[in-house]
Amino acid sequence: MTIITQLVMSFIAAAGFGILFNAPRQALIQCGLTGMSGWILYYTLTSVGLEAVPATIFAAMLVAVLSQICAKLFKTPVIIFNVSGIIPLVPGGIAYDAMHHFVQNDYYNAVQLSAQVMLLAGAIAMGLVFSEAGNQIVRKIIAKV
Repeated sequence: MTIITQLVMSFIAAAGFGILFNAPRQALIQCGLTGMSGWILYYTLTSVGLEAVPATIFAAMLVAVLSQICAKLFKTPVIIFNVSGIIPLVPGGIAYDAMHHFVQNDYYNAVQLSAQVMLLAGAIAMGLVFSEAGNQIVRKIIAKV
């Protein structure tokens, strides 16, 4: 039952942010599916024992690849799918907990949580960059052939 809940909630989160960012109406389903795919990969990888940071990198790479595909198929800017797709991976809850600990003067836990937030945010950025670099390499190879 929990995997169904994860699927549905990640789809709603991604599609909902598509609405907030004024994504075209016909792209909302793809936004939701992109975010759902990234989150399910992250959830699956962490469930089998992979640490959160590498799982986030792989999930962000999947989101970026799916965003590139959707952008080509639906003739829509990539950023629409990237932003909506990344939303389920953003460590907002951990960031909130870090700030909560700072306010309570629990600096030991606050710094640990803040470092985790920074690592996860960096992992998202790295996943997007790796995917884009791979996409550019593949395009150049195809252009030469």
